[in-house]
Amino acid sequence: MASSLEETLQRVPKMVVFDLGMLLGIFSITFKVLVLIGNYTLWPFWVDTHVNPPFHKNSAGKVVDYRGSVIKHYPDTPKVLKYLQDKNIAICVASRTGETDGAEQLIQLFGWNKYFQNKQIYPGSKDTHINKISKKCNVKLEDMIFFDDEQRNIVDLERLGVVSILVKNGMTMQVLMNGLKKFSDIRSNV
Repeated sequence: MASSLEETLQRVPKMVVFDLGMLLGIFSITFKVLVLIGNYTLWPFWVDTHVNPPFHKNSAGKVVDYRGSVIKHYPDTPKVLKYLQDKNIAICVASRTGETDGAEQLIQLFGWNKYFQNKQIYPGSKDTHINKISKKCNVKLEDMIFFDDEQRNIVDLERLGVVSILVKNGMTMQVLMNGLKKFSDIRSNV
């Protein structure tokens, strides 16, 4: 599926931005940076309200919160991160959660720090996160694609000129590929 879609793309983003709760995506030799943002993108919860930090791994190697509840990410998240890494796409993460320590713990416990070039995790607006990532990674906003589960964030970043994708049920490879197609269609017609 991915290879046939890759062949049809006329233009690909240099950066992908994701909400932590969903998950990310992009591919191709010309990709440079991927950014993840927020909740309900990579994992199905808000780290500051739906789970109970601190987090750790139990004796079975499962990530759990302080009550012992198992914490899971979306099934395709590792596949998406590995896919992007294999395509030499730099990855960043951004989130406006107030639970910065918990978000950092989960990223570390899931073994995802190896993927991220830059992390912007603090309360604030998504446009602030994206502008900081753009500046630090030297990638123009029009060269990014943004995935998020909140319509208000999609609207905000579209106003900045970022191709934005609303993710309704967590990030999957299919959502990624559909987003890449949308980016290619929009940017190829500019």
